[in-house]
Amino acid sequence: MLRTLELLDRSKAIREYEVLDFKQGEDFYFLRIKAILSDDSELYIREYVSEKAYLYSYHWQDKNGVLRIRWDNSPHHKYIKTFPHHKHTPKVEESEEINLEDILKLIEEKLKIK
Repeated sequence: MLRTLELLDRSKAIREYEVLDFKQGEDFYFLRIKAILSDDSELYIREYVSEKAYLYSYHWQDKNGVLRIRWDNSPHHKYIKTFPHHKHTPKVEESEEINLEDILKLIEEKLKIK
């Protein structure tokens, strides 16, 4: 969880964020965050991390709620070469971005943040 928060704190694309939910056990954590970006778009972050699993969803939408891109690794698009990692643009595509660091880097590029 700390790594996620550090990435958000360091990103010039993130104006502010709020932790919506956090649960932690001996060998896992679950985290939900809403982040407001520099262009007023929103990034919803959901991560479940344990010794046996890494599940994520990063949903980026404009300020009106229209999907820009959603990245996730829900295992339901088996035909995708990067299975289970994929993105919705809104069509389903392969995704090399599989963690928050990758996502923030791509968002900063798209927003032309240096």
